[in-house]
Amino acid sequence: MNKDFIKELEWRGMIHTVMPGAEEELKKGMASAYLGIDPTADSLHIGHLVGVMILKHFQMCGHRPIALIGGATGMIGDPSGKSQERNLLDEATLRHNQEAIKRQLSKLLDFESEAKNKAILVNNYDWMKDFSFLEFARDIGKCITVNYMMAKDSVKKRFNGDGDGMSFTEFTYQLLQGYDFLHLYQAEGCKFQLGGADQWGNITTGTELIRRKLGSEAEAFAITCPLITKADGTKFGKTESGNVWLDARYTSPYKFYQFWLNVSDEDAKRYIKIFTLLDRETIETLIKEHDEAPHLRILQRRLAEILTETIHSREELEKAQAASNILFGNATSEALRSLDEATLLQVFEGVPQFSITRADLDKPFVDIIADLCKVFPSKGECRKMMQGGGVQLNKEKVQDAMRAVSEADLIAGKYLLVQRGKKNYYLITVE
Repeated sequence: MNKDFIKELEWRGMIHTVMPGAEEELKKGMASAYLGIDPTADSLHIGHLVGVMILKHFQMCGHRPIALIGGATGMIGDPSGKSQERNLLDEATLRHNQEAIKRQLSKLLDFESEAKNKAILVNNYDWMKDFSFLEFARDIGKCITVNYMMAKDSVKKRFNGDGDGMSFTEFTYQLLQGYDFLHLYQAEGCKFQLGGADQWGNITTGTELIRRKLGSEAEAFAITCPLITKADGTKFGKTESGNVWLDARYTSPYKFYQFWLNVSDEDAKRYIKIFTLLDRETIETLIKEHDEAPHLRILQRRLAEILTETIHSREELEKAQAASNILFGNATSEALRSLDEATLLQVFEGVPQFSITRADLDKPFVDIIADLCKVFPSKGECRKMMQGGGVQLNKEKVQDAMRAVSEADLIAGKYLLVQRGKKNYYLITVE
């Protein structure tokens, strides 16, 4: 017996609006649902993960998910939630982005098995590219009135002075998205469209188009999820340096792991339900354990572990944990030396940094850190802290102030890590 899709999403806090009749339709047997993904980059970011998780639950509940890459609509730009036009993509870029996105989706969705409900990937460019403007205007444009289109919130906002108005191109976006639904309804028997709450207007244009084109007995449904925000109301998935991407070229596994590790307690309680497949009982137990000892960050750790392993790999998770341990735990010198240069610089981003020349090597340790790099205000203070065991070089205690610093001490051939006390780190680059 498959789980009930709507009930599963409800307890996870992933349902915003369900169109009447949708629940009954899902109980009739295997259904197909699609979710649109914008292909403007060759990687998804964590903002896309909510939709992908909904498709994953849909598949786990015995239904068939369809991931729609918006090749045609991506060339135009969705006005929902935006006040600016977007750049248009050429076909070669679109195809490259599509392949990259499919590889990422495959980490969560089953595209390859022989199961009846295996996922499929489609690109609306494939059915829109040969559609002439005259055909579209005659066959589709006449089905939906301008009054109906103007009543949508996404359109109203832009007409009321939010941004620079709206081009005809963007105004037609909801018709194109509506046509996708009609096409998939006819070609794939797809009766459901899934999306964020901001997509309700576009999705219902699709259900309306299906009804007007095929008659009132042609039933199609919309299910939307709430837009995920942080507890403080700000946008989820953005950091000071921009999006948190799923591709390691744009966001390293270490930074990805850190993002989840650093979410607030309140957010962790919501995210563990949305971004993992853990069952209700397990999640309730984890939340209880977390509340008893919030300082252990049990929820954040579990969230960071599951997502980093799913999106990257077990090996990348272990590397990210080892890197985290260097800054916050009792990591060894070996662990520090095993870091690659990029991760080392990310781990110690923001700590005070100094540089010395290769000619300065072989000088006594105390001269380097008190004279050349002002880690200590004086040599006397450095020696005093050293006696109490409070000074480390590359995670090893320094007991002899006059020990020479040599080439063999360098990490990745060019760095020294000095620790003063428990929490003060200094990174010295040897130029």
